[in-house]
Amino acid sequence: WPLVKKVEAIATRMYGADGLEVQPKAGKQLDALEAMGFRELPVCMAKTHLSLSHDPELKGRPRGFKLPVREARLSAGAGFVTVLAGEIRLMPGLGSRPSGEGMDLDSDGRIVGLR
Repeated sequence: WPLVKKVEAIATRMYGADGLEVQPKAGKQLDALEAMGFRELPVCMAKTHLSLSHDPELKGRPRGFKLPVREARLSAGAGFVTVLAGEIRLMPGLGSRPSGEGMDLDSDGRIVGLR
């Protein structure tokens, strides 16, 4: 299936949406991923955990909404495409140098190097 059809199937069959509202940026990203040969990858949906919709205020299994698709990201190493629906934030990336590397104890046993 094309990636957008996979997203649509999840939105309509599982979340109860009437369809999708694919923003232009997301549409271009999905098309590009397919052109690069990633059509067969599974889709991971990133949306609020507070509702089956994209809107945390819509409780239960809401009806009569279109799921907004705002971005698509490739996780090639993990083997899936992540689709962002609505206003969702993903976990921030970690720094390249763990803060713990700069910590130590001085000669009096006090912690030094905390940032």
